[in-house]
Amino acid sequence: MKNPHDIIRRPVLTEKAYTCIADKRYIFEVDVHATKTEIKQAVEAVFAEDGVKVEKVNTLRTMGKIKRQGRTAGRTPEVKKAYVTLKKDSKPIKFFEGMAE
Repeated sequence: MKNPHDIIRRPVLTEKAYTCIADKRYIFEVDVHATKTEIKQAVEAVFAEDGVKVEKVNTLRTMGKIKRQGRTAGRTPEVKKAYVTLKKDSKPIKFFEGMAE
């Protein structure tokens, strides 16, 4: 297995993400090549001291947009998000406490 901190890049902190926190659903930006089982194991490993148990993982992959500067065209990076739902008996992640109010 890869290093869990290489799989989970950063949490997504948007209005939609804040509304999902009350339902024990968290959104993370993850490695593009990570599978759902790797994401599940990484979240449980990183937040093990919080007593986190993952119920399911949904993923969303977004292609990069084409941007231009003059004649030259390039592409912004590709992004993969993971919507992680915790089990009912699982404790919430301490990092996100106080954000969903």
